[in-house]
Amino acid sequence: MSAPELRLRTPSPQLLALPWDVPLADWDPATVPLRDLPVGPSRHLVRFVVADGVLWALKELPVRLAHKEYEALRRMEAMGLPTVRAAGLVVRSVPEDSAVLVTRFLTGSWQYRRLFARLPPDRAAHRARLLDAMAGLLVELHRHGVFWGDCSLANTLFSRDGQALQAHLVDAETAEIHPSLSDGQRQMDLDILVENVASGLIDVAASLGRPPEIEPRLIEEALGVPERYQALWDALHAAPRFAFSDRYRVESTVRDLEELGFVVDEVSLVPDGDAVRLRVGVGDRRFHAQRLRELTGLDVGEGQARELLADLQAHRGALSRAEGRRVSEDEAAPSWLHDVLTPGMRRAHAAVGHVGTAVQAWCDLLEVRWLLSEAAGHDVGTDAAMEALAEKAPTDSAARALVADTRADLPVVGSSDPN
Repeated sequence: MSAPELRLRTPSPQLLALPWDVPLADWDPATVPLRDLPVGPSRHLVRFVVADGVLWALKELPVRLAHKEYEALRRMEAMGLPTVRAAGLVVRSVPEDSAVLVTRFLTGSWQYRRLFARLPPDRAAHRARLLDAMAGLLVELHRHGVFWGDCSLANTLFSRDGQALQAHLVDAETAEIHPSLSDGQRQMDLDILVENVASGLIDVAASLGRPPEIEPRLIEEALGVPERYQALWDALHAAPRFAFSDRYRVESTVRDLEELGFVVDEVSLVPDGDAVRLRVGVGDRRFHAQRLRELTGLDVGEGQARELLADLQAHRGALSRAEGRRVSEDEAAPSWLHDVLTPGMRRAHAAVGHVGTAVQAWCDLLEVRWLLSEAAGHDVGTDAAMEALAEKAPTDSAARALVADTRADLPVVGSSDPN
């Protein structure tokens, strides 16, 4: 028997020491640090293992498919797309035509399927957040020429990003990467998404014993995803035509795209008869994250950055009033980072039992404080919000709907597990 071929991007000692020459189904939990995590329907065996304090997902599949998926994930990672990260590929001679794809577990993430299962039938607003994130993921893939071919609840992970959600591609077996996609390819991917999501929602509802009357509502929600997709696609690709004298419209268009989180790379005004047509070159969806990093050095998600920048602005306003002058963002950033954010993140993270990341805990605290203050008619302060976050966040908060209700699903790995 020949030794397996290993390609590992992270050649950690414990990862190298795993029994790669043995079929994945035969790995013994008594000798291998396996973790039992829920997975959705899968064509191939998926198991999870802890090595050097990190949780890895292992999928056994035919060699050709394994190579195809590994390379697709690597290419999408290079594009900066929200996907799981390929960590390695192991090809074995026994059993014949067998390989194991190694990906790093996306810490703090959940399957859409399990989240939908946890949301009560009357939580349509929270299901809408999930579907918005799924539509946004497909737009990002299509902008970069990626045809997914199998977008479904089981193949999508989500992580919290401030009060927004970020969807991640987790299965690239059917993915194809082209220089660009035709309208027909994009529509086919959308059709697959609608069919898979509708059937997935109905399947989850049936498994929970929910009445058949809910099915039309779930189908209607799935049918609404293309509209969400098209609205975002149009915002990114619209080329409005207007008079040359109306150049002020450029600023509003750029501002709208920046509000959506996209970095505008280039703006061009192209003559079109007696008018001009605006074309905007859009880069990554990291506008607010990029600004926060410039000010503080912090590297966080786009949704988190939007909330942290708002908190920085509030701190800046307080400094300006205290000093009787206009304090700039650059001046306010160091004291906000040292006096507000760093100690606040520590307290908020402890309040939620160190679930997720410290920066997300602070974002949750900011939302809870705002909700409580709106209800009270005045600012309730950080201490009151911290107490509510620790005990029971307001029902309509994302912190309550999408953190507290899912804590039981989070794997505990160890102190070296990445946030």
